[in-house]
Amino acid sequence: MLLATAFLLTSARTGTSVHAQQTADQVAKSQTVHRQRWFQFGRASWYGHALQGLPTANGEAYDMNAMTCAHRTLPLGSLVRVTNLRNHRSLVVRVNDRGPMIETRVVDLSYAAAKRLGFSHRGTVKVRLDLIDTRPTPTEVAMLTQHQQ
Repeated sequence: MLLATAFLLTSARTGTSVHAQQTADQVAKSQTVHRQRWFQFGRASWYGHALQGLPTANGEAYDMNAMTCAHRTLPLGSLVRVTNLRNHRSLVVRVNDRGPMIETRVVDLSYAAAKRLGFSHRGTVKVRLDLIDTRPTPTEVAMLTQHQQ
């Protein structure tokens, strides 16, 4: 009884209780979200001058000097980090087209993206793709084009 009274007085003085602390811990644990990030390994290729100015799947004209790519299934407009597994260079591109047409490849990059990744002279390279955002804001897209030119 004496111990219970001492605990009650201590709790009353600090304004907390064991029950309140347990509830706060439970809320914190329930708010922890474990999200799995989408990624893919495969071979990348690039396309350039031959398709310059032609319409892409999202309706804009293909620009071989922009940081864009073609992917079969990712939502158009998504931002994807591409990492060259040969030299570990990486950059972020925006999905604006569908492809690649060759089944053994997972992504077609613009010429500018391939050049920055260091494989425009090779044709193809093994890459890792990491999905960053499926619905970036116009500001995020603008920042992408400013920071990587």
